Amino acid sequence: MTGPRVVEVADLVKVYPGGTRAVDGITFGVAAGEFFGFLGPNGAGKTTTIKILATLLRPTSGVARVAGLDVTAHPADVRRRVGFAMQTVALDQLATGRENLELIGRLHRMRGPELCRRVDELLELMNLAEVAKKLVATYSGGMRRRLDLASALVHQPEVLFLDEPTEGLDPQSRTALWEELLRINRAGTTMFLTTHYMEEADRLCGRLAIIDAGRIAVEGSPADLKRSIGADTVALQLSADDAAAFAAAQDDVARLLDGFAPLSGLERTPLGVSLAVTDAEGAIPDLLRRLDGNGVRVSGLSMSQPSLDDVFLRYTGRRIRDEDADRPVILGWF
Repeated sequence: MTGPRVVEVADLVKVYPGGTRAVDGITFGVAAGEFFGFLGPNGAGKTTTIKILATLLRPTSGVARVAGLDVTAHPADVRRRVGFAMQTVALDQLATGRENLELIGRLHRMRGPELCRRVDELLELMNLAEVAKKLVATYSGGMRRRLDLASALVHQPEVLFLDEPTEGLDPQSRTALWEELLRINRAGTTMFLTTHYMEEADRLCGRLAIIDAGRIAVEGSPADLKRSIGADTVALQLSADDAAAFAAAQDDVARLLDGFAPLSGLERTPLGVSLAVTDAEGAIPDLLRRLDGNGVRVSGLSMSQPSLDDVFLRYTGRRIRDEDADRPVILGWF
């Protein structure tokens, strides 16, 4: 991270009534103009952190500053400098798109001519100019999300907080919104994104932190984090006549590849085995010779480079796709 920090967090803790420790002593910073992200499953502490930074929650302990201002000591000043697009779209369904933006501008005490210019600019930016006079109730999900994003940008904030901004959108709308977010960031707005979509974090974030159970496991650029895994994944589909023969084939693969230098990990799968292999492209011919020459029938093979899901597994011990049904639902503001 280079340049002045617009977000500074040190030893931040949030414990809810009842003892749930949603944020557990995290420390990080976000540079001006950066597109930074929190990647983690539901219940990881992402939304709690972002609500503290947006002054919607009070921390239990630790330090949180936005634009050089302590979020607890100067909440009103912080709010004037940030925008917040929440996970749930907050719009007046019985007002038009233009009326929604004008209302937000008035709440920020923007003057008439300035507000009119800003609303026109945002409607064009979000491709909503043609429907600006229609009721929001008639908008599609993607249009509502873009209007909600525009409402967070009316007062030209220094930092835009985005809490799961594409949740519930179809793939086409999600991709369109990604392009809008990148364009806004390139224009100079600092972005702080929370998401559990790996592709979204990979596509948008110049740097991200993987967060789980209220703690930051690792942070860095998506490319650096994937390189830290140090191995490609080779999935082998095995052929066998019955369940016993299939299990024996998995055992044979483990035995025959024992001591194979490029191999750094082996996991049994419903279709065969998954292998962690350094420089898989160059190692696969030798790997297959070892197996084929000893009677192991390989009916399919696929190779993939490390993903952010692999990074999450490496640093947390589980997949980000794992269900979190046992995590508590946290309600309340303070």
